[in-house]
Amino acid sequence: MRRIRVTLSYDGTAYHGWQVQPALSTIQGALQTVLTEIENAAVSVDGSGRTDAGVHALAQVAAFTITNPIPCANLQKAMNRLLPRDIRILEVEEAAPDFHPRFHAKAKTYEYRIVRTEICSPFERLYALHHPYPLAEAPIFELAPLIEGEHDFTAFAATDEKDEIGLSKVRAIYSSRAERRGEMLIYRVRGSGFLKHMVRNIVGVLLEVGKGNLTREDIAARLRPGCEIPAGPTVPARGLFLVGVEYD
Repeated sequence: MRRIRVTLSYDGTAYHGWQVQPALSTIQGALQTVLTEIENAAVSVDGSGRTDAGVHALAQVAAFTITNPIPCANLQKAMNRLLPRDIRILEVEEAAPDFHPRFHAKAKTYEYRIVRTEICSPFERLYALHHPYPLAEAPIFELAPLIEGEHDFTAFAATDEKDEIGLSKVRAIYSSRAERRGEMLIYRVRGSGFLKHMVRNIVGVLLEVGKGNLTREDIAARLRPGCEIPAGPTVPARGLFLVGVEYD
């Protein structure tokens, strides 16, 4: 048996997220369909995390176990030949038998893109939030680092089916920064892990800061243990990219 690790990039526009769902197109489902054809037997694919419907990835990591002796370079070519063109396998390599892309990940980085011009290019419309309205960007740049550190992010997390088992919503954020790059406002965050809709809710809160509706204290309140402020607002998925996953 061989444990294979792949790095892939995808345009999430046409997919209902990473995780397999009955009768719906998903990234995990597309990978498993292709690998089952190559292996001539059912193949289960593990991912480094679950991206939401419409979210994109520059470098997602996944792993699976096969018996096929095909060399990694040829496996990459075979997968890219069979996969839809909006999913590309960037790297294929042998991994340790116990490698798991989610449990062994040390950090993940996400980026959210916001177009600030009056008119959004048709080539950006599926990959960024268009926000041409008045927005004070300086307070966003100033307050984005408040997210850094180890906090209970309940007030930034959407309801999840796992909530009933009481898993901790404490996460460590190593870097949280917003900056202007040309016509775009970019928010980039790096952390140990992320909750459902967490990055999209952080961006939504920072936009409210830029609109003058929330202050430094409002963000601090959302990070206090036991905070009962409802999560949100949640920005659209199309502006979110998984930039990369880090391992030892």
